[in-house]
Amino acid sequence: MSDIQAEIETRLAETEPQVEVLLAEVRGDLVRLFIDHPQGVSLELCERVTNLLPELRERYALEVSSPGAQRPLTKPEHFRRYVGRKAKVRTRDAKDGHRSFTGELLNATEDMVTVAASTGVVSIAYADIHRSNLVGD
Repeated sequence: MSDIQAEIETRLAETEPQVEVLLAEVRGDLVRLFIDHPQGVSLELCERVTNLLPELRERYALEVSSPGAQRPLTKPEHFRRYVGRKAKVRTRDAKDGHRSFTGELLNATEDMVTVAASTGVVSIAYADIHRSNLVGD
């Protein structure tokens, strides 16, 4: 998890404890923030979250949105929740000659996720994952 994401999670925990920060991506002077909520993500919720982060908005342009169909998977509980679904997992370094694995999530423990990719079944430690998201079936 990035420092920016930890900062945002801490800030939102105080005022919007039901908002889950799925991913905070920093691209130059832009932060893309993907959030979720038990009752869904509305435009009003995105606006509220944006207004709760004035210090961040002073340093970056901020985009707040729902995860959509290609929901980011960033925490072990995200992977566990979507076992049985298709995902794309990209690693920091090549593993078995590949850096990207797309296939069914077979298992997710506290330390790693197992994917049935076209190249075979592969287990990947969370620490080795660069980015991951659900993909359409």
